[in-house]
Amino acid sequence: MQVITLCGSTKFKKQFREMEAALTLQGNIVLSLGFFEQSEGIKTTKEQEKLFEELHHRKIDMSDQIVVIDVNGYIGTSTEKEIEYAKSKDKVIRYYSEIIQK
Repeated sequence: MQVITLCGSTKFKKQFREMEAALTLQGNIVLSLGFFEQSEGIKTTKEQEKLFEELHHRKIDMSDQIVVIDVNGYIGTSTEKEIEYAKSKDKVIRYYSEIIQK
């Protein structure tokens, strides 16, 4: 059993949900996003964005690995920062685009 944090753009809600289900069915504990502001049209403040970044870093700290939801190769600035953070913590980093091709 692994603890896995999903990282990626909030515009990829469908792919997040697919990966959450697949990884959970494999017996993993999956940490994801609380909501998808881009997909759901939710406006956030700069303070909230900073809070979300801190929360996601704590999720990464608790994880054995991250899975980056990189639909069509897209990785945004926030996700790049999360990948760098995960690297600095020696976390395993996997990519949605590689997993779904298997």
